Amino acid sequence: MSSLHRRHLAVSPDWLALYYKDPLEITHGEGRHVWDADGRRYLDFFGGILTTMTAHALPEVTKAVSEQAGRIIHSSTLYLNRPMVELAERIATLSGIPDARVFFTTSGTEANDTALLLATAYRRSNQILAMRNSYHGRSFSTVSITGNSAWSPTNLSPLQTLYVHGGVRTRGPYAHLGDVDFIAACVADLEDLLGHTREPAALIAEPIQGVGGFTSPPDGLYAAFRRVLDRHGVLWISDEVQTGWGRSGEHFWGWQAHGENGPPDILTFAKGIGNGMSIGGVVARADVMNCLDANSISTFGGSPVTMAAGLANLSYLLEHDLQGNARRVGGLLIERLRAVGAAAECVREVRGRGLMIGIELVKPGTDEADPQAAAAVLEAAREGGLLIGKGGGHHTSVLRIAPPLSLTIPEAEEGAEIMAEALRSVR
Repeated sequence: MSSLHRRHLAVSPDWLALYYKDPLEITHGEGRHVWDADGRRYLDFFGGILTTMTAHALPEVTKAVSEQAGRIIHSSTLYLNRPMVELAERIATLSGIPDARVFFTTSGTEANDTALLLATAYRRSNQILAMRNSYHGRSFSTVSITGNSAWSPTNLSPLQTLYVHGGVRTRGPYAHLGDVDFIAACVADLEDLLGHTREPAALIAEPIQGVGGFTSPPDGLYAAFRRVLDRHGVLWISDEVQTGWGRSGEHFWGWQAHGENGPPDILTFAKGIGNGMSIGGVVARADVMNCLDANSISTFGGSPVTMAAGLANLSYLLEHDLQGNARRVGGLLIERLRAVGAAAECVREVRGRGLMIGIELVKPGTDEADPQAAAAVLEAAREGGLLIGKGGGHHTSVLRIAPPLSLTIPEAEEGAEIMAEALRSVR
């Protein structure tokens, strides 16, 4: 055990998880690579949990941060803040929500917490619909709407949460159905649920479940839900903390795969927009955002430094068509990984879109999740020079792959080869 690891254990909570039997200290990064304290280089396919979205040490972002820090680092939302207004204007336009208002936070957890505050205040209801296998953060309110027991440490809650079918396509009671029938069954389940309860405030859903193992419903499910929700006046919150900014390749926002009946009422974002800086936020229709009847500010949300980083990062993303790169390189990577998975008995499914890919592992010859195999592959990939993540319902048996969106084709090929060797090593 390293000296730093011992010091970490002495001052940190027992529940503060670390990856790897011998935890890794990352000291610096560049592009799609990071280095540890021993000087070893790794290809980064997890990006600080989908947060280093464009590249490590992106010059445009580091320059913007440095220049803004040289002017002023902090002021709070009590004062006008030009970078905050400029980034809010761009996000409001990109969101697709008409007459949008934007409120910045410091994390995705805080963004979802704010969305819940808005929805419950607007609807005067503390009842929330959430998806099974979901994850929305670690605060008291967001834990209470998280449908994944591995990340929900308490049943106590300020909200009444009801869980809906549909977030997981290939498990559960409707997995055997075709896409059209799957959507119809999930809609019928929602209709039935609403017939037995008081009017909820909102449905919150990740278009692609992140911590849940990159699972997703067929395109159009949330559009079909929207028709039902609108009849009841129930708001739709799209949690885009992991799916936003073009990561799926096909769409800029995950909700756009379900956009037949319009955008969500509330959209939450975080992670990738700051490329490592602490930015989260909420976009909502003006009538929803303005429904609060008490004062509120944010001390650190909208910090001039983080806003400068977000502006530079968003500009780089759009100017270099990183959404298109995610679609092209991600398509190649998922093909390679599916070929790798077809040769591995422990792989149940390789799924995903763009540069958001999950590999679900099971005990060979069964449909039983195998978290031990997932942990072993995580270790083996590191030994091969590749950093990946893990997650999923059913006891964390999914390998999560989400590189920076500037990933190159040679890097994708290299990562797929390391994954193939890692899977072979744990047969």
